[in-house]
Parts: sequence; structure tokens; C-alpha cells
Amino acid sequence: MADKSEISNPKSAINNIPVIILAGGLGTRLRLIINDIPKPMAPVNGKPFLHYILKSLQGQNVSSVILSVAYKCEMIKEFFKDEYLGIRVQYSIEEEPLGTGGGIKKAFNLVKDFAFVLNGDTFFDVPLNELRDFYFSTGSDLALALKLVKGQDRYGTVQIDEANRIKRFEEKRFMKEALINGGTYFLNKSLWNKISVEEKFSFEKDVLEKYTDELKFNGKVFENYFIDIGIPEDYERAQHDLK
Repeated sequence: MADKSEISNPKSAINNIPVIILAGGLGTRLRLIINDIPKPMAPVNGKPFLHYILKSLQGQNVSSVILSVAYKCEMIKEFFKDEYLGIRVQYSIEEEPLGTGGGIKKAFNLVKDFAFVLNGDTFFDVPLNELRDFYFSTGSDLALALKLVKGQDRYGTVQIDEANRIKRFEEKRFMKEALINGGTYFLNKSLWNKISVEEKFSFEKDVLEKYTDELKFNGKVFENYFIDIGIPEDYERAQHDLK
């Protein structure tokens, strides 16, 4: 479990902690709308969806991001370059798709100790300092941001106990109300020494689900705005919501 001594001052170091953003998605279900561009580059009111994520991070005084990229990464690099909105931008480039887990692990080669991880096709307006503080206060190996949703069958669900420790992840099925994994994490690089994975792997299946009992994964519920542009309906909704 994490020790606060591992970071100089975790309560005030938000601007020193990098944010890894998974930006290698193909956008298969959006092909008819955003033909042949990476999903995080899908235009929303004339700007890439990824712009809105970085704009939110700018508002939280984040100073450094690492974009985990693969498919047509040149488009992303050309737009965001080495700095965007005053945020330093680095790139972790996958020569071949490594899966969500492989992409995160590779990006950690550019990380000293702690990092946040976000999905590049999801906007979850989480106060990152609250997720970080939750990680330390609960002695987590990994802290997840959870979202309560109603009437959904699009996502798998998450079960937590009274201490906010994750008990299990469940398959997709219709539920009137359920907690879902919002795709926002806080963790230390040392996590990779506690698990065994291949070069290509799913973070959800091969880490979260596999090590739920062995490691301490804790989930904090946030009521903040959430949208995932992975399907055409929500992509169209983003055009209105993110004006």
C-alpha cells in the first residue's frame, strides 16, 4: 500500500503529478461519423474531444500530460505538439496496439512515481486532488473514480463495501441503478511490481478484475459530469454539452 512519504507533499503536489491519457482508440463505432481519425480527435464544436479534457486539466493546474498514442498518432502530435494550453505534452507511442493495460504500463516509463490515468474518449470532470487524497487516506494500491448511473446496460458495474473497497466487477447487464468504472485512476508506479502481466493486456480484465482480492483497490463515487463518446448518441450529445 502507498506511503505518503513516497511523494514530497501529496496534499499540494497536484501540479507535479503527470496525467496519462489513453489516446490510441480507433473509434470503430463512430466510423460513419468521424471517418478514419483517432477517437480522441473526434471534432466537438470544431475542436478535438481531447481538447476539452486538457482544458479541464488546465483548470486543475495540471502541468504535464503523457498521451498514450497508437493509431494515426501523427494527427495527435501535429495538433497538440509539445505544449498545449500551457501544459507540457509527452508521447508514449505504441508501435502496435498493446491494449489498455499495455498502453498504461508503457506510459509509466515516463513517470517517476505517481500518475493519474484517464481515458481519451471519456470526459469525467473529477477533481483530481480529491481522488489523490482518497488514495492516501484509504491506503490504496489503486484509487478509481466511480459514477452512479441509472437505467444502463452499456457498462460493467462495480460493487464496493462500506469502506469503499472494491469487492468485484460485474459483466454488462441492465440495472436500474449501478456504479460504473469512470476510467479515471490514481496509482503509483510500484503497482507494476505487484502484478504479473504480458506486454499486451487489458487493464480492466488483467489487473482490476484479476487482482481485486489480492490488492487494495478502492473506489470513490463522484457526481460530476460524465460523458463517453464511444457511441454516436453520446458523441452527438457532447456537441451540445461541451459548448
